[in-house]
Amino acid sequence: MIVADKKREQIIEGAIKRFSHFGIGKTTMNDIAEDLSVSKPSLYYYFPDKKSLIVGVIEKVFTDYFEQLKKKYNPDAPLETVLFQTIDIRNTFFMKYFMLKISEGVPDIFSDETMKKKFTSLKDSEKNFYAQIFSRAQEKGEIKHENMAHVAELYLESLLGLTNMCIMELGKDLLPDKKAVNRMTMKQKDLSTIFAKGLKC
Repeated sequence: MIVADKKREQIIEGAIKRFSHFGIGKTTMNDIAEDLSVSKPSLYYYFPDKKSLIVGVIEKVFTDYFEQLKKKYNPDAPLETVLFQTIDIRNTFFMKYFMLKISEGVPDIFSDETMKKKFTSLKDSEKNFYAQIFSRAQEKGEIKHENMAHVAELYLESLLGLTNMCIMELGKDLLPDKKAVNRMTMKQKDLSTIFAKGLKC
């Protein structure tokens, strides 16, 4: 079982490298098999089609992201400090995996029911984590609101909006440079400060 899990992990890591360099749309299962020097039957044993491999990649990225969030989260720290830290983690992953461009590589990916459910599940997990952050801040008397799930949803959508603005300004074919990401990060942190102050008791 450990060997099988390790092989699956190796395939996902290989897919991430290939997707990032050549794009998801231009990558075939044959390409990945050749990169990893594995037989096609072996590759299809772990991932029966390209879509299932993409799901595996998405799960890997989000699992690593959530692990970092939970590892760094200090429930006793001030809300602004916590939000700033989560922004740094989000943007580190944004830079690391930007070139995957999943939605661009597979235009119909979001119309697939399996993929929809997976993305919804991952999005809900992130929203629940942030709802816990805001709920903890309320327990400490930092903020007050009757619906922390709604607060978390609004906050995440606001961060996403700033991220999308950064991408639009650069152009879809460019990799965000450090200055662009720093500008985006500062705007997101300014937003977080305004958000936290607006929720104060």
